[in-house]
Amino acid sequence: MKVGFIGTGSMGSLLIYALIQSGALEPRQIAASNRTPSKVRQLSLRYPGLHESQSNRETVIRSNIIFLCVKPLEFRHVIDDILPVVNSNHIIVSITSPVQLRHLESSLPCKVSKVIPSVTHQVGSGASLFIHGERMTAEDRSLLEGLMSHIGKPYQVDEACTRITSDFSSCGPAFISFFLEQWIESAVRLTGIKRADACALAGEMLLGTGKLLTEGGYTPQELQARVAVPGGITAQALALLRNNLDGVFDSLIHTTHEKYDEDLVKLDEVFRASEINRQQY
Repeated sequence: MKVGFIGTGSMGSLLIYALIQSGALEPRQIAASNRTPSKVRQLSLRYPGLHESQSNRETVIRSNIIFLCVKPLEFRHVIDDILPVVNSNHIIVSITSPVQLRHLESSLPCKVSKVIPSVTHQVGSGASLFIHGERMTAEDRSLLEGLMSHIGKPYQVDEACTRITSDFSSCGPAFISFFLEQWIESAVRLTGIKRADACALAGEMLLGTGKLLTEGGYTPQELQARVAVPGGITAQALALLRNNLDGVFDSLIHTTHEKYDEDLVKLDEVFRASEINRQQY
């Protein structure tokens, strides 16, 4: 298996690290390209054997599976660039949620999928969301999901639910970290606990809570009931949170979906304009 990465920014470089660290890939199986060549050079120095492509087309030519790790509005330009060297056997993978399968399948002659990764893959955990295109065979799906299973748990989702599932799997670590950050800052300010101790305790708590929800058979509601004795400290604090956070998560979902819809409108315009230009020439 030869795997290419077009774009080696935050998530592209994280995926390369995680796949090598987990043993899923050896550096010699990877080709990478970036509009800033020095970023790929750093990766090739860090992972001897990783191929430093001189162009996106070279990355495609050297690969069976190609991850497009670029910003949404850069997709059209990248696709136009690599199109002459893409063949029907390639599997091209978008890791960007607003880019739709219809955008990819109408622009490329190959097999396409969307995989929404998570920063948690850095430690071999979390969920990666899969939305497969119509040209992907059962064997293709198994190959791609098997690769990503080394660094997280594959979940197939409906494209219509891309945004909300990404809120949990991809954005969720930032949201939960923000909650913990605020809690830790208040604890340090009001009680004098050392910040390092509070961070360590919060991290261990979060790890254990995740295991109870994924391995222990608890739902969030059941876990609250298990900890909160009626009339006790936890129950009283939960009542405070319910009162003060009423409507916050509705607003959170509205915010992420509004941004997603804005990006989708822009992408539709970009891909439509490109299709018109192609038909004219």
